Amino acid sequence: MNPKIIVLDDDPTGSQTVHSCLLLTRWDVATLKTALADAAPLFFVLTNTRGMDATRAAEITREVCINLKAALADYAGPVLFVSRSDSTLRGHYPVETDVMNEVLGPFDATLLTPAFFEGGRITRDSTHYLVVDGTPVPTHETEFARDSVFGYTTAFLPDYVAEKTAGRVAAKDVARLTLTDLRAGKAGIWLASLANNAIGVVDGESPDDYRSFADAVLKAAADGKRLLFRSAASLLTALAKLPSQPVAAEAFASLVRDGRPGAVVVGSHVAKTTAQLTQLLKERGVVGLPLDVTRLPAGRAAAVDELTASIVHAHAKGLTPVVFTSRSELQFASIAERLAFGEAVSATLMDVVKRLPGTLGFLISKGGITSNDVLSTGLELITSRVLGQILPGVTVVQTPADHRLPQLPVVIFPGNVGGDGALAEAYRRLAPSRAQASPAKLAT
Repeated sequence: MNPKIIVLDDDPTGSQTVHSCLLLTRWDVATLKTALADAAPLFFVLTNTRGMDATRAAEITREVCINLKAALADYAGPVLFVSRSDSTLRGHYPVETDVMNEVLGPFDATLLTPAFFEGGRITRDSTHYLVVDGTPVPTHETEFARDSVFGYTTAFLPDYVAEKTAGRVAAKDVARLTLTDLRAGKAGIWLASLANNAIGVVDGESPDDYRSFADAVLKAAADGKRLLFRSAASLLTALAKLPSQPVAAEAFASLVRDGRPGAVVVGSHVAKTTAQLTQLLKERGVVGLPLDVTRLPAGRAAAVDELTASIVHAHAKGLTPVVFTSRSELQFASIAERLAFGEAVSATLMDVVKRLPGTLGFLISKGGITSNDVLSTGLELITSRVLGQILPGVTVVQTPADHRLPQLPVVIFPGNVGGDGALAEAYRRLAPSRAQASPAKLAT
């Protein structure tokens, strides 16, 4: 019996390489038991902890783990636990894995598997790279390493572990599975050697590398090895061993409600998102509706009223509104202040989502934390099911039939995935006839 793969996802984009599984925005014991009984080999608990400070992230992770422990009390099969986080090494590590080990452990090992092949993230000789225009760039040389909350100075994973654990785990004590050993079939021997919550890092340059590693992991788990992963999305694909997704990437327009126009909500402010937004706003059939974040939090109610009215007007004209936050990143005196302001911006966007018109045909959410809030707060979903990917690394879920916007296709588009034209391409795949129509302007 293959283990059930239980993923605690710090934003909702970890499902970007799988399909047919449940995403949970609630984690009470009954909901967790429903997911354990589901036919899919894995499910995701969307904790959204990347949008929180470390203390709150630990509290939420602990709450989920305590409930998981209760839900698993009468579950007969083996399980694998995954702390899914960003493929550019941002997130609350080791906070979340420490809590998981304390509540759900002890584990034989905690393994870092950050490669995300669909997004051009690979790990070679224990160094993590982002492939830019065909050239691997160590991630500590990218904008992601300069994140004001989750920054780091090295992409060599043993040193990264030492840095993030403040020396609690020395770099020399981190076990390494290199490409040479992995491709020589030594993953099983390596896994068998790990004990007492050893920390390990795993190379991977291609899906075949992770498929080989996943085979060894599944065998080790079946033999009783207890493993915890801090992982990006690609390992999940290898572990789940799913067939092709039921809806082809080019066919998602068939799920758009009555062929109607949709809406796009853009919260992410990384440079890649800004470039993608610029291309989307050039498409026919869309109209840009900016949210000036400098008006917040005091002007929140007025901003929501104005955006809601503009969205309704756009739909009456057959247009897809693109709601986006102003692009410049503001400066704050502290991390806590920055996170609090981010919550105010998200709350404003979610008030807009709650008031989206019943004429909505589809919804695209751009940004990990934004997407989590769209599912849990804006659409008020307890669960949703992943249909597959509309583009590599870009997931589509669907609301249930009893929702106020029933069977609405919702695109979860990570902030740091895709080329400059990817967001526009996702729009064209959902609204091909509107994207080809003559351009129209929204009257003011």
